[in-house]
Amino acid sequence: MPAAIANKGDVIAAYRRSGSDTGSAEVQIALLTERIKHLTEHLREAKHDNSSRRGLLMLVGHRRRLLAYLHRKSPERYQDVIGRLGLRR
Repeated sequence: MPAAIANKGDVIAAYRRSGSDTGSAEVQIALLTERIKHLTEHLREAKHDNSSRRGLLMLVGHRRRLLAYLHRKSPERYQDVIGRLGLRR
């Protein structure tokens, strides 16, 4: 079962590029970051939950690939997204 994001609409509204944008790289990266934060907190308590750990690693890899794509296509947007999300890259 995927990790639920309580404020998914808020995240989309904060990172979208236009009024109806829900799938741009910025929005996808922000949503993945929220899911990663949620799973990280879960794994602090459930240390032996290896299936969730695998899911977390897959999400991190997906976000890394999206960030690499954004860095190739638009370095300005990349810098903006990592600055707003507080990612260190």
